[in-house]
This record gives sequence, structure tokens and C-alpha cells, in this order.
Amino acid sequence: MAALDETGVARQMWTLYEPVHAVTYFHPRARAAFEAVGLRGYWRGYFAGRAAPLGAVDAPAVTAAFFSFAPAMVARALPSVWRLATPEEALRARLTGGVQALAEFTYELPESHLVEAADLLAEAAGRVDVAGRVLGAVNAALPRGEYPLARLWQAAATLREHRGDGHVAALVTTGLEPVEVVAWRCRVDQSREFHQPARGWTDEQWTTAEQRLVEKGWLTAELSPTPYATETFRVVEEATDRAAAGPWRALGAERTARLRELLEPIATRCRTIIPSQAPIGLPAQRSASAALPR
Repeated sequence: MAALDETGVARQMWTLYEPVHAVTYFHPRARAAFEAVGLRGYWRGYFAGRAAPLGAVDAPAVTAAFFSFAPAMVARALPSVWRLATPEEALRARLTGGVQALAEFTYELPESHLVEAADLLAEAAGRVDVAGRVLGAVNAALPRGEYPLARLWQAAATLREHRGDGHVAALVTTGLEPVEVVAWRCRVDQSREFHQPARGWTDEQWTTAEQRLVEKGWLTAELSPTPYATETFRVVEEATDRAAAGPWRALGAERTARLRELLEPIATRCRTIIPSQAPIGLPAQRSASAALPR
């Protein structure tokens, strides 16, 4: 895989494994699995399930690792969720819900297809460089699933958190605060009505963030993105892709291409339940055979 192609491949593969992981946030079976261990309400399941590989951590660590959430929103969930379910119970629930959701989307596919996809994705996940990537590291350290769909979901979780860690590291170099990043993106290609409540920022925090973005040169006085901001964020996205390219370099061009073929029908089915405005950044669905912008 040529060096100039690595970032494009990393982005293509993200659009395929991200939907596999994201069923845990949007499928009713995933919600039911969290509720079965006492985690009622969407955000209890979200924070407990995603934070569980870290152990029974408190809000500050999760606020830092997840990056885009208002501290007050995280504090409403943590550490109180650990009185409802242990991290071990939350881990079992998220894997159970993920597997049950994937089973619904993949029952028409041959078993051999799922086994090959799971094994290749798990091999890619086993090649992640975890240095400096806390969420990627703790997910990579979890036991490999015994069954194909468990291996597939867990590998997708590891790869998406590994990529997310790299993205956060790149964002930190911009000097923007989390609320500023979210507010800026909502002036570019996302919706404030959806993202502000989903990340827990108040109107005052949001307005103040936009004012700071004007002062920093990321927004014009009319609150439109500036050329400087657009170019800087392009650099951030390229850095994110470079930091996520290692597993595909290790897997090799031919096997990565084969995995892409195997994941495409699975990802297409999984994306049917992901809201178009979901704050995970997936582009509009189309063929993954060409590089896709985030």
C-alpha cells in the first residue's frame, strides 16, 4: 500500500467498521441488553458501556477521553452508573447487545462470510499501536470473542476507539476546546439542534464558544467558517487518517481489499438504523470503493 494511499484506505475502512460498532448505540437489542443489567436510559448505557473497559472510573477521566461532552453531562452518569452495574456487567451487556444486533443484520449472509470478515477485522485490530491511545488500548486488551459476531463487534470497537484517540490528539493541537470543536462543526456540516443536547452544552456555553471561535479566526463575524479554519481542520482529518493507517499497512493491500468486500454488505445493513445526524461523523452512504470525506 503506497504511503500516499494509506490515509484514503484508513478512511474507507473507518466508514465500514464504524457502523458495525455503532449498532451498540442505536439498536433496540443493544438498549435492552443494558437495561437487563440495570442501566435504564440511553445515556446510562452509553457512558457505562463505552467507559467500562477503563474500569469503575470517575467523570474527569471519561470527560477527557471522550472529549466532546460537557463535563456536567458526564458527571450526571459517572460514577453513579457503577452502583447500578459493574464494569464487567456493562462489558457483557454491550457485547451481548452488539452481537444480537449484528445477528439481525447478517442472518442472510453465509457463515463463511462472517467468519472470514471477523477473523480479518480481528487481525487488523490486533495490529493497532496503542501508545498514547487509552481507549484503543483498553479495548484491544479485552478477550477476543469466541464466536464470529463477537469477534467482529469487538474488533470494530477496538479500531474505532483507536481511531478516535488519534482524532482527539489531532484536535488538541488546534488549541480549541471541546465545545468549540462541536460548535464549529455545526457551522460546517452538522446540526446544532441535534448535537448541542447530545453533548450536553448549555446555550450560554455554546454562544460563548462561538464568540471565542470568532476571536480565534475559526468563524467570521457572521459565524461562517473561515478559510483558515477549513484548512486547519483538513490537516486534522489527514492526521487522523495517518494515525489510523497502521492496521491496514500491517494487513496489506490485498487482504485489506478483501476485508472491504466482506464488510460492505454488513456495514450497509448496520447503517439503516444510524440517524443521518448522529454525532459519529459518518458521511452519506455510498460505495466505499472510493475515498470518502468525513
